[in-house]
Amino acid sequence: MHKTIENLTNIEKQLKSSLSNFSNSKLPKIIAVSKTFKMDMILPLVEYGHLDFGENKVQEAIDKWTEIKKKKPNIRLHLIGKLQTNKVKFAVKVFDFIHSVDSQKLAKKISDEQIKIDKNIKIFIQVNIGHESQKSGINPDEIDNFITFCKELNLNVIGLMCIPPLGQDTLMYFRQMSELNKIYNFNELSMGMSSDYLDAAKNSATFLRIGSNIFGQRY
Repeated sequence: MHKTIENLTNIEKQLKSSLSNFSNSKLPKIIAVSKTFKMDMILPLVEYGHLDFGENKVQEAIDKWTEIKKKKPNIRLHLIGKLQTNKVKFAVKVFDFIHSVDSQKLAKKISDEQIKIDKNIKIFIQVNIGHESQKSGINPDEIDNFITFCKELNLNVIGLMCIPPLGQDTLMYFRQMSELNKIYNFNELSMGMSSDYLDAAKNSATFLRIGSNIFGQRY
């Protein structure tokens, strides 16, 4: 068994064990964050049947995934990094999910470009849950207006996403995000990475973005 498959199955076992006492918790989907890794590290997971992969750069995703997705159309590709508006027309062609919608300008551009190719991208609204001035995302008190704006564009918003502040107790932010997601009645919630995915899963995350715990450290 390839190391990446072994790592993935171990994570799945941890999640099942951790969530066994949470009667309402279904197992979250694991996004294998394959950014910067070459396809020889990724293909074993593809062949194993894993479906969800994450990239944070549009051009890298196009180069790595265009041909594979033609052969395996069930693969779901997630953009988890910041998306510049001048890259949107390329992003909507290769990605199935965008986790980082954080402005009206970006939302409008996605709407315009997906109409051109008759595609319905699944959208997460990135929330600046820590109110960090240097970080992207919609402030929690502006979510309501932003959701309304996205709905007017007929964007398929399926949930909220966050990247909690570094070096702080992420559990508090996961709880806040879980409550926000319930308020807006979304079915999906994107949060949790290699260092904190168990806490995220216990707080209703449905998509976990896990890279190094599957592929190893990036160099």
